Amino acid sequence: MRIALRGVLFDATGTLVELREPVGETYARIAARHGVCLPAWRIEDAFARVLRSAPARVFPGASLAEAARRERAAWREIVRATFRAADQTARFAAQRAHDSFDACFDALWEHYARPGAWCAREGAEAALDELTRRGLVLGVVSNFDQRLPDVLAGLGLAGRLCAIVLPAHAGAAKPDPRIFAHALAALGLAARDAVYVGDDPEHDFQGARAAGLRALDVRRLASLRELPDRIAEGALPSRA
Repeated sequence: MRIALRGVLFDATGTLVELREPVGETYARIAARHGVCLPAWRIEDAFARVLRSAPARVFPGASLAEAARRERAAWREIVRATFRAADQTARFAAQRAHDSFDACFDALWEHYARPGAWCAREGAEAALDELTRRGLVLGVVSNFDQRLPDVLAGLGLAGRLCAIVLPAHAGAAKPDPRIFAHALAALGLAARDAVYVGDDPEHDFQGARAAGLRALDVRRLASLRELPDRIAEGALPSRA
């Protein structure tokens, strides 16, 4: 059965974009400049564990400027906890007039704010262009912080999207249905009129379905180029 849709919402990291190198390699390289030398695999493992247990970076009622400040502070704690989890004995080299951990964190924060740290997933531009050609409105719903719009702009994707909705905008983060509802309202869509494309079973699929959307697992596509035809064929799961 064909399903009439008016819009497609996307997750960002792991769906539309991905890192150019693993987190562990980036952290290890930058940390080494500040006196901490750890294997990339150990940092990668520690980061995954810390991120899984970290609270959602949501600050209801905060202005965008205040939310941005608190997002950065939350990421600072995640990075510090990552190095502690990787090696409790690791110590950043002392630097005159500036804490070396802060210098390391500043470098990591700026690195991931730059589009060069990221790349569009294979077929992303072609899929967005074809979906737009077919008359669908497109948006992103992501738990990323407010660096994301500039990253997407630098990769040539932001101009293909009608909305980029973040926790700072909605006062909620995936899998909370409210962030999806915020995006649907921004695009003038009802949940029945849209599908959410993501890669995370809890944040993406459960969250989208709780908001009344169908959810499509991007991992089932060899390339995002397949997405427009998959949607046109009605090869989508139910909202249940």
